[in-house]
Amino acid sequence: MAEETIFTKIINGTIPSKIIYHDELVSAFADINPKAEHHILIVTNKPIPSVAEVTKDDEPALGRLFTVARKIAEDLNVNESGYRLIVNVGKDGGQEVPHIHMHLLAGGKLGGLGFPDKK
Repeated sequence: MAEETIFTKIINGTIPSKIIYHDELVSAFADINPKAEHHILIVTNKPIPSVAEVTKDDEPALGRLFTVARKIAEDLNVNESGYRLIVNVGKDGGQEVPHIHMHLLAGGKLGGLGFPDKK
């Protein structure tokens, strides 16, 4: 079984958070360190450590991440102006919490994608 993460504790209600969405597969809540006007984390309720560890059985939850992202974007009225979805994988990819999650960033013109300089 995967380790309990801060996201698991938020999903279970042991750490308070501004829950924006919750169903049997995914939950969404405000990021505590926002990088944009709207910065929402959408996470699988099942604690999957990384995209590198997903299985075919995880497909329903992973698909739900995207449909919930669309719903949240509509609720925020940014579905037409645009938003960014980010999934970081592993330490070098910038993943800080070992629990699959998607960042939804929106609200004004977003900066660059953060690609590393070519060597």
